[in-house]
Amino acid sequence: MYNEILRKYGLKFEDLNAVERETLNTMLQSIQKNEVTIDKIKQYIALMKDAVSQELEDEPEYIRILLFKFENKKQVFLKARLRNYRLLYSMLETPERAKKALHEALTNIQPK
Repeated sequence: MYNEILRKYGLKFEDLNAVERETLNTMLQSIQKNEVTIDKIKQYIALMKDAVSQELEDEPEYIRILLFKFENKKQVFLKARLRNYRLLYSMLETPERAKKALHEALTNIQPK
């Protein structure tokens, strides 16, 4: 099952770091048990954001060769992945925020 999913995205299991592998295992076990919920997806996205952030911190911004410095393309890709995870997380949070805002608005209305 791992290989099918990863192959769709052009990845191999070896391409994933330790945190990503562990998270993939957890998510696949949940899928097999039919226990995928919005909260678990949020947890998964939070773990992936943390993993990408850590990898981004460890990656140099530029690659220096002699006197020349070149932009590190891996860092650019990591920034894009991090942005995608942030957008996904905010998309999942939006309905909850809307419900809270509606609840707060309704509690502030004074009955006649």
